[in-house]
Amino acid sequence: MKARSPEIATLPKDLPILAVLGLTQPPEGDWGRLRGLQYASLARVTIARIIAHGIAAIATVQIFIGHIMLLVLIGWFVALCGALYYGARFDRSLGDADRRRMSREEVNAQTVSSAIVAVVWAVPILFFSRYGPPEARLELWTILAMLMTASAVVVPAVPLGTILFSTIVGGMSVLQFCLAGMWQPAIIATVFMIIIAVGTIEGARTFLASRVAEAGMLEKSEVVSLLLREFEEGEADWLWQIDTSRRVRAVSPRFAFALGLDPEDIEGKSFIQLIAGEAWETGQFPSSLHDLAERLKRRESFSNLLVRVTIKGRQRWWELSGTPKLDENGIYEGFRGVGSDVTEQRESADKIAQLARYDTLTGLPNRLMLTEAMGEAMRQAEQWRTRCAFLMIDLDRFKAVNDTLGHVVGDQLLARVSARLRELMSDNELCGRLGGDEFAIVIRDASDLARVDLVAKAVIERLSQPYEVDHHTLYVGASVGSAIGPRDGSTVETLMRNADLALYRSKDAGGGKHFTYEPALHAHAEERRKLEFSLRRALERNEMLLHYQPVVSADSENVVSFEALLRWNSTDHGMVSPAKFIPLAEDTRLIVPIGEWVLREACAEAMRWPRHIKVAVNVSGEQLLDPQFATTVVSALAVTGLPAPRLEIEVTESIFLRDASAARNTLEQIMALGCSIALDDFGTGYSSLGYLRKLRFSTIKVDRSFVQGAAQKNPESLAIIRAVVAMAESLGVTTTAEGVETETELQVVKSLGCNKIQGFFFGRPMPASDARALFGPGEAGSLAGRAA
Repeated sequence: MKARSPEIATLPKDLPILAVLGLTQPPEGDWGRLRGLQYASLARVTIARIIAHGIAAIATVQIFIGHIMLLVLIGWFVALCGALYYGARFDRSLGDADRRRMSREEVNAQTVSSAIVAVVWAVPILFFSRYGPPEARLELWTILAMLMTASAVVVPAVPLGTILFSTIVGGMSVLQFCLAGMWQPAIIATVFMIIIAVGTIEGARTFLASRVAEAGMLEKSEVVSLLLREFEEGEADWLWQIDTSRRVRAVSPRFAFALGLDPEDIEGKSFIQLIAGEAWETGQFPSSLHDLAERLKRRESFSNLLVRVTIKGRQRWWELSGTPKLDENGIYEGFRGVGSDVTEQRESADKIAQLARYDTLTGLPNRLMLTEAMGEAMRQAEQWRTRCAFLMIDLDRFKAVNDTLGHVVGDQLLARVSARLRELMSDNELCGRLGGDEFAIVIRDASDLARVDLVAKAVIERLSQPYEVDHHTLYVGASVGSAIGPRDGSTVETLMRNADLALYRSKDAGGGKHFTYEPALHAHAEERRKLEFSLRRALERNEMLLHYQPVVSADSENVVSFEALLRWNSTDHGMVSPAKFIPLAEDTRLIVPIGEWVLREACAEAMRWPRHIKVAVNVSGEQLLDPQFATTVVSALAVTGLPAPRLEIEVTESIFLRDASAARNTLEQIMALGCSIALDDFGTGYSSLGYLRKLRFSTIKVDRSFVQGAAQKNPESLAIIRAVVAMAESLGVTTTAEGVETETELQVVKSLGCNKIQGFFFGRPMPASDARALFGPGEAGSLAGRAA
């Protein structure tokens, strides 16, 4: 809505006498604007004032003609005409004063013009009356009294000029009466002057009050008109009105536009028929239209009623408000109200609700909707004494696809997975996406437990079939965990948590399997929780220790390095297997502080060995992706004093699956320090040759599975080791055979050309003190002939 006019909004509400007279200027209100309203009235009565003065002047001349020289009378009459002309010209210039503010100079000029006219009239009072007949004074006073009265009546808006004129003319008359000894007329004239002054002031106040009230009414009228105009011209709002027969009357242009018709085609038509569309013929009205019709029938007011209407075959949503219309006798005449088209808002709200309940990538129900569906299924199961089920699904090997081929391919794969899940669902099941590569299925009626296993196996089988995505043939499997309600949980949260525990068991078993929840899984989860709690305090309690496994030269069988291996002797759990606590440390990112401790401890221990012996430290992907890892290596070398060439960092190919670029940058920083890099478990990961091409590894460690296969004359294992050795030699890289445990395996890897050997045949992982004992004074640390 537009702002109110500042001229109107600032008119004063209080009208003091001195301010009305123009003698003061109160700070409250725009008196300059009010002066304009006052003095603008002078222009409209200028002719009447001149006529009144002219008649009075002619009557005065008739009184004194024959007693005063004609030339003097003519001179006086001309002077009066001049004064009136001067005042008239100025008054006419104030015709636009009601549209602007009067200045103080203009007010003073008008007052002076009134004073000049009064002075001209004082001449016959003071001089002519002396030479006229005895009754001339009273006759002249009568004429002047009528003139003063006319001024007070005709010009009520400008009291100062009227009072000034009356004071000068009346004062001179009283003076003349007193000089002539006419005391009674003098008293009457004085009282009359007072009455004229008081009446003039009250008349002026009444005039100004009426103008202020008129301006207020004008303001309200403008505001109402503005509101109606803006309302009618709005993009989505209109007025509507119907009679007692519910037929449209007084059609507004916006209402006609909303209906897509001309106003003349709407007038007199049934309101419900106009907005019902085809439903008018079939009688199958939407419930909201039924509600509107009932309210109109009951003559019941309503507000913001959402109604589904049909306009030219298209469904739209209107928001209507209405109230019964009554005449002055309280007789019902129909309805009137306002309406707006809220189709876009309704569609936006529906879209927001869709986004809130459905996954944007796959179009499947999201976690919120699955939770609601599971809650409803549990209520039904409790009511009818049946069972329901919740299945959690996790894709196997999806992370490798996402990391190697990118998120675009990964997202397309998730969309294909969701499509396959939809194919498997019946009316009894609802599938959705929990997030990432996790999906879920709600089975509303799981009274037949065999159905749960059947659905799970169908999901595993269908999702394990190959996918063709962006010219790639991809293989991912699925692991499924299920929980039965209310057997395995009386709440949705409990049931979902227990299904998640069953899913963990499936993943731990290698994936591609379905496990149902068992109470024993809680014990496993509790054990993991306790183990994590103890692991978080392991470093504080000094429970971590390192063992060292020797690596020997294939030619001399002398020790050339040790691999540092982490062990945990927990106060709460005893000796904990690395296979158990290392994955836990990686999941919780505790591997970062633990790895820092391992690095520093291994470097410190290596300082106690002969200078040609190196130490190898395993580094996980979590450590390598830590931005501060290179700084940690520098700190460990600086604190312990170990030369960088004596430190070898061992990594596996799996670190490149998460963020190959970040891993390579970190390894290059470490190599720049002078440290060497070993690639562990070579041949068991993805794209090994690609990593060799991108990074200058110092050592390639052949996995023990190939060593065992070669000892058994497996042609594939023999070929792989020969190829690795040949490639390493061409790249200037040494090879280490892992897991050598027998004489046969030793001879095979020697014959195949491996440079270094590691395994139980030469020594198991041993405490630091035993490792130092291998080096006597002047000894090179030979382990030739040591049995496993």
